[in-house]
Amino acid sequence: MLTLTKSPVHGSAVSAFGRGVLILGASGSGKSGLALQLLALGAHLVADDQVILQASGAGVKMFAPDATARRIEARFLGLIPVPAPPGCLSFVVDLDKAPGARLPAPAVAYVMLREYPLINGKDVPNLGASIWLCLKHGLPKRDTIL
Repeated sequence: MLTLTKSPVHGSAVSAFGRGVLILGASGSGKSGLALQLLALGAHLVADDQVILQASGAGVKMFAPDATARRIEARFLGLIPVPAPPGCLSFVVDLDKAPGARLPAPAVAYVMLREYPLINGKDVPNLGASIWLCLKHGLPKRDTIL
């Protein structure tokens, strides 16, 4: 379980198809890299490095800290300017923790006292493509057995 009650947080956030994902992890864990992959697939940057979280109604809105923060770090290249509209949180990815199984049990993150699905993404192959599909089609049904 992951709990976030303070804002801003160290992370990246992107959105697509009305869904938003908050990407968390230690420095160097690949937050900006995963966000770049999602942007290349068509997602919109919400924020990189610092994400402001604001409880709103039944959900949580995500913002970049200010106009100068509307850029994303491309390691060994520089800061790339990218429009960064606000987004609504749908699920969280933690790049510091690996999933416990190939088809893991549901995990939960509490963000600003609200419950969200959590994807533990450390060392997960094809994570960018998988997250893109979750943004586009929704999270997988965890009660489905292959």
